[in-house]
Amino acid sequence: MTHTIAVVTAMRKILDRIYDGTIWLAALFMISILAAVLTSIVSRVSGFHVPGIDAYAGYTMAGAGFLALAHTLKRGEHIRVTLLIGKLKGTHRRFAEICVLSAGVLISGLLAWFSILHCLNSYEFNDISVSNDATPMWIPQTTMALGTLVFFIAFLDEWILEFRGQRASPQAEESHYE
Repeated sequence: MTHTIAVVTAMRKILDRIYDGTIWLAALFMISILAAVLTSIVSRVSGFHVPGIDAYAGYTMAGAGFLALAHTLKRGEHIRVTLLIGKLKGTHRRFAEICVLSAGVLISGLLAWFSILHCLNSYEFNDISVSNDATPMWIPQTTMALGTLVFFIAFLDEWILEFRGQRASPQAEESHYE
């Protein structure tokens, strides 16, 4: 019994570190966006051109968004439409949560699968950016693949916690216009 608890505790620590790691990486990407935009502004004012800087800003913006998905989900900060589920209580609410989380697991799993497949295809076919930077597209697509994979893991984590009765139910902000 204690061995099982130790394994679960170790797994929780690992998962939490993965979620924290991707959010820190997303934060670094946000700083990279700032650096790219500032470089673009300074280069235009100074009369020189940095090839591909706008494309790199776009790549890091996409990377930041995808890498932040899992951490945002785990903190209950994704937008949830609770019109119906918010009115349910007890086992009906739990059943609805399991159905919603099951859909989330399926959709995020498909998103991760096709993001990884897209990245691998870009690598295999040597897909290159059409802008003047000529970046191999698998490089920026890797952040999307990683972000969606960790997002899928986070959904699976939430799904398992719900089945075990250990999931903290997200509290939606109530509307003041009822």
